[in-house]
Amino acid sequence: MGILNVTPDSFSDGGRYLDASRAVERGLEMVAEGADLIDIGGESSRPGSAPITEAEELARLMPVLKSLRAQTDVPISIDTQKPIVARRSLEAGASIVNDIRGLRDPEMMEVAAEGRASVVLMHMRGTPRTMQDDTAYVDVVTEIARFLEAQALAAREAGIDEIAVDPGLGFGKSAEQNFEILARLKEIEALGHPVLIGPSRKSFLGSLPSGLQTENRLEGTLAAVAVGVANGASIVRAHDVEPCRRVLEVVDAIGAVKHAG
Repeated sequence: MGILNVTPDSFSDGGRYLDASRAVERGLEMVAEGADLIDIGGESSRPGSAPITEAEELARLMPVLKSLRAQTDVPISIDTQKPIVARRSLEAGASIVNDIRGLRDPEMMEVAAEGRASVVLMHMRGTPRTMQDDTAYVDVVTEIARFLEAQALAAREAGIDEIAVDPGLGFGKSAEQNFEILARLKEIEALGHPVLIGPSRKSFLGSLPSGLQTENRLEGTLAAVAVGVANGASIVRAHDVEPCRRVLEVVDAIGAVKHAG
């Protein structure tokens, strides 16, 4: 899943693809690099970020979404917390709703069901502005799994058929907890839904002794991707599509040999 942020303030690529034509160019480039899905976001969800209006988010998203839909058949996911933005995006050709709030808003659940959308349910405490204020868990993976299981059941009951779950790396978790989630990902996979992970360039990768800045976290991202997929993830959300695709080919080849044996 290639990340396409049409925002001025995302933590990694904020402002780089705010121009619609440049964003469309990058989206098509990611498809050529091997992206199976494109995830478009018009509002930053970095720690501490402030919300924007529906009108502003739609103004950023619609030109890019419509142009991409006209130029590629690759499924498009909309990364939004707002029901009206999700509804308009589905009408414009998106087919997946990627909600960092895990469809906790009943209206968002209704929009996804009525639009026959696939959904990504993510775990997050609070909001992007407040999510790092409380990272205390009795057992982080068990609590995440419990939330995702409940939301997936609610989505099924609402009539949504295709559900992926995302433990929310970097969303209301400490650096140590993010590494623990990756190590214990089989417990999330056991819920019976495809697992999406998004470690790409995140700050927990910079917490290690090397202390690398965002632009220097490719190797850490690739290591997290390889371990995550080996431990049960089936969707990887990434900025760096081509190197991630190369890593996944190796992981898949190893897995195929292991399965055959």
